[in-house]
Amino acid sequence: MSQTVLSVRGVVNRFGEHVVHDGVSFDVQRGEIVGVVGGSGSGKTVLLQTMVGLRRPQAGEVTICGEKADALKPHESPRLFGVLFQQGALFSGLTVEQNVAFPLKEYAPLPKAYRRMLAYLKIALAGLPQEAGVKYPSELSGGMIKRAALARALALDPPILFLDEPTSGLDPIGAAEFDRLILDLNHSLGVTVVMITHDLDTLFSICTRVAVLVDKQVIIDTLPNLLKNEHPWIKAYFQGPRGRAAEQAGQAARGTE
Repeated sequence: MSQTVLSVRGVVNRFGEHVVHDGVSFDVQRGEIVGVVGGSGSGKTVLLQTMVGLRRPQAGEVTICGEKADALKPHESPRLFGVLFQQGALFSGLTVEQNVAFPLKEYAPLPKAYRRMLAYLKIALAGLPQEAGVKYPSELSGGMIKRAALARALALDPPILFLDEPTSGLDPIGAAEFDRLILDLNHSLGVTVVMITHDLDTLFSICTRVAVLVDKQVIIDTLPNLLKNEHPWIKAYFQGPRGRAAEQAGQAARGTE
């Protein structure tokens, strides 16, 4: 039986007279991986900020596991969701272990030894070697920074992960490995994933459904159904040369699973 863990209802976002979202509504079910796409200026980042409670919409509401996102207290948010920001947003003066342990230190009354043990567990879950724990962000590659940030997002075992362009800046091999990591975490931990992305390979290889921001609204559906959608932007995005190539690669990848 499906269970709604994220509900966006009638969200309106505007800046002065400029309307970005005009009644955006959709639900995400437990265990889904949902990609969010849209053209430049469609408000992907604004929607992410609204979903995690950093922005209060002019109308409508977002609920996460039944709680209003913009009414969550600081200590409540990390237990409901983790966020992987596009550039990682790691604390430059802390090691990877200290970055991952930071939410545990702030929100979990655990002895230091337990926090350290849990930090290294999350580091391993994110696919980093143990020796990465003592490194500082400046000593990491782009891919390692994203994995360290993912480990921190997982620190308190939240039921939902919000990812902002998780494969941006990665080479094709690194991006494919990161996609596989997200899929493995989804399968093994049951974590629900909502990701802002423009990576067609990611959409076709791991996403359950895709939410498309068009005309200040959202159209959310499975990729097979979106491929049949006649909306001009959706058609151009998914049925262009890159979209067709990503679809074939996604089919090949699923066929080898």
